[in-house]
Amino acid sequence: MTDDEIAWLDLSTVARLIRERVLSAEQVTQAQLRRIDRLDPKLHAYARVTSELALSQARAADQRQAQGQALGPLHGVPIAIKDLCWTAGITTAAGTQIYKDFVPDQDATVVKRLRDAGAVLLGKLQMTESAFSVHHPLTVVPVNPWQASAWTGTSSSGSGVATAAGLCFGSLGTDTGGSIRFPSAACGVTGLKPTWGRVSRYGVFELAASLDHVGPMCRTALDCGLMLGVLAGADPLDPTALQAPVPDYSTGNKASLAGLRIGWDAAYALNDVEPEVAQAVKQTLAVLEKLGAQIVPLTMPEVGELVENWVPHCAIEAAVAHTNTFPSRRTEYGPMLAGLLDIGNKLSATDYQRILLQRATHTGQLNAVLMQVDLILMPAMPLAAPSTERIANMRKEPGHRRRLSRYTAPTDLSGHPTLTFPAGETAAGLPVAAQLVSGHLNEGLLVRAGAAFQAATQWHLHRPPIE
Repeated sequence: MTDDEIAWLDLSTVARLIRERVLSAEQVTQAQLRRIDRLDPKLHAYARVTSELALSQARAADQRQAQGQALGPLHGVPIAIKDLCWTAGITTAAGTQIYKDFVPDQDATVVKRLRDAGAVLLGKLQMTESAFSVHHPLTVVPVNPWQASAWTGTSSSGSGVATAAGLCFGSLGTDTGGSIRFPSAACGVTGLKPTWGRVSRYGVFELAASLDHVGPMCRTALDCGLMLGVLAGADPLDPTALQAPVPDYSTGNKASLAGLRIGWDAAYALNDVEPEVAQAVKQTLAVLEKLGAQIVPLTMPEVGELVENWVPHCAIEAAVAHTNTFPSRRTEYGPMLAGLLDIGNKLSATDYQRILLQRATHTGQLNAVLMQVDLILMPAMPLAAPSTERIANMRKEPGHRRRLSRYTAPTDLSGHPTLTFPAGETAAGLPVAAQLVSGHLNEGLLVRAGAAFQAATQWHLHRPPIE
């Protein structure tokens, strides 16, 4: 196989080919590193590439394989880590200048679990400053491989670009207001935001502790399920990690969705949504119904004010996370993140309590809706492949947050799991995504539905024109 042929294999296939010794871990890793050397100078997905470590891990994986000692489901598979997650002996800067020289002495739990499952670490992926909305002014911003002017999404930008461009087989992202889903939608990949607490946050820099979710970004739903099975589970280092047992997300009938109830609120999903997004979501609904799902009309809770209050909610928790460095080192912060922390430091306890009560009400309302159905279908975002310039201009408009984040922020506040996946393209050939939401700890249903949709369609197989 050529480097490019290897690069476009899905994660599950690479794992199988290494397990069957059709490919070696070293062969696959070298192919990925050559591709990174060739393409990343113009894409800037990586904050740092760990070539020597990756080759050492790959050779060790092949040696263990030869001895019949495969480590786990990701044995020998090259993946990449958002630079928010601690990596022992490797700089973890979180997109900031504050931590540009920080070298952890231990791995984040998610990194340790990937290594224990046999994954090979290609490097650390670029991101926005401390996982908020924009990159630090000194950061070289990742470039969307579909079109240089297209937005790459928010904080997991490097994860979206690297996964879409075949510079890794899977990556870690985080989502506080949409940062797995926006990059997945913008870059044409599949992203799984788990239930809050399903994946440990130990060793992952906080943006807003009670909103932060860690999850996989891959090219298929099945690959996301494979990675989540490795990442999920209780962690003594993170008391907020859920104790629920971790199922095998690769099991279950993914050819038929018979008996599955898909909730659909046409007004919520289609009002003030661009035509190409609306078309993709309606076509997704039709495919799911053809696969056997029952479409159940429902009414979603009102989310406008909730989404507006996401900023002060995030600001208060971010101010706590940055207590040791802000405002004492303010000059090292970018203006957007500094502005958020200023908001957080000015809000009162009564302000925060009102926000928490609103959050609790919304979570209860969404739980009640999900008692009627198994999954809810909606867009991942209302815009069809927006340009970076358009997003920058949109941020200057009143109420922009209410429009852009109405399909993402609510489920970070409620902690419900979601799957974002390619579901169409614009007239210019840029990706458009749909999103499924499930009840807490029902990630298996998301993987099942996403896999069935991807078995029946080709959108996830479309590749950006970067060769």
